[in-house]
Amino acid sequence: MSNADFETVSVVVDDEFDSELIPRRLNSVSDLIPPTLPSNVVVPRIWIGLWQLSSPAWGTAPVSKIRAEMNRHFLRGFTTFADHYGSAEILFGKFRQSLAQNQPPLPTLPLCATKWCIFRALPVPYTRKIVEEAVRERMARTLSDSIDILQIHWQAYDDPSYLAVFRHLVDIKRQGQLPIGALGLVNFDTRRVDEICTTVGTGEIVSNQVQFSLIDVRPLYGMAEICLKHGVKLLTYGTLCGGFLSDKWLDQPQPDAYRDAITPSQRKYLDVILNAWGGWDLFQSLLSVLRMIGDRHGGLSIANVATRWVLDQPFVAAVIVGARLGVAEHRDDNARVFSFRLNQDDMKSISAVLARSNGRFLIRTMGDCGAEYR
Repeated sequence: MSNADFETVSVVVDDEFDSELIPRRLNSVSDLIPPTLPSNVVVPRIWIGLWQLSSPAWGTAPVSKIRAEMNRHFLRGFTTFADHYGSAEILFGKFRQSLAQNQPPLPTLPLCATKWCIFRALPVPYTRKIVEEAVRERMARTLSDSIDILQIHWQAYDDPSYLAVFRHLVDIKRQGQLPIGALGLVNFDTRRVDEICTTVGTGEIVSNQVQFSLIDVRPLYGMAEICLKHGVKLLTYGTLCGGFLSDKWLDQPQPDAYRDAITPSQRKYLDVILNAWGGWDLFQSLLSVLRMIGDRHGGLSIANVATRWVLDQPFVAAVIVGARLGVAEHRDDNARVFSFRLNQDDMKSISAVLARSNGRFLIRTMGDCGAEYR
């Protein structure tokens, strides 16, 4: 590989686009988070999610094939990975370490958004030493001397120790004792995002990773306002509902959640579609509208349109696309997301279907963002 393979240029596509990072050798585009965000974090607007590495239920592949797929994504311009699940941290760490040994050195290395998940709080106060040890563990597992983005998940809201954890993390980051590029949240609800940002100060927390899609629109009702208040951006997952928001399911009969060959993610999203959102017939109407929009933009996929709708929300920084590395890949299709923007007619067509759904009531039936995991 040569430096030219990874050379990047900053361009402006049109007045509606921010500067975008384009691998010169490749015909692909990655929108950027504006570099004026707190901590000046600059990352692509599509991340590669590694949740599927947590279980063979999503399919399996040899480690060598997984690392080869990571490299292909990186070469295609998808330079940020969201890990932590199963052995994902270790696999990513070894992949990035191999790139770091390249001669001549590459101009950029992939970024990593890793997690510290506290599913059961300690029975003792969270001291600075405990927090530092957790940060070092993340660094060790990713084989790195720094953390690009450290995201925190806290399971039990009835234990407010998460506030102490964030105070320590902010102090550690400010003092530079352990190099942390940015701090983020995972599946925190609106109330706690406001509480944490108010406690540690606006600008210290840059992101909250939550579920958001044309089906699950809960972030529109409260979370968006708090994000704008504190300068927080959303990193969204579930944007394609485990693949249901794709051409594969257009004009298809309703699947059986337990008889058909669907993944655990699809089973979760199918339950929402059928029992909370509005049912399979209405879902088919949505897919038909997305197909129509894709056709009038030159044959883009349903997944492209669904992803673009989320990216066009002003409080969204990036979409995390789950990748079954070594099993299935959609690199080229994902890159097409940046070839268009939804126009007013597109948005009206989508809104007309969403208005017939129960999406706006999901925050009552499912609870706020992240409630389904608590």
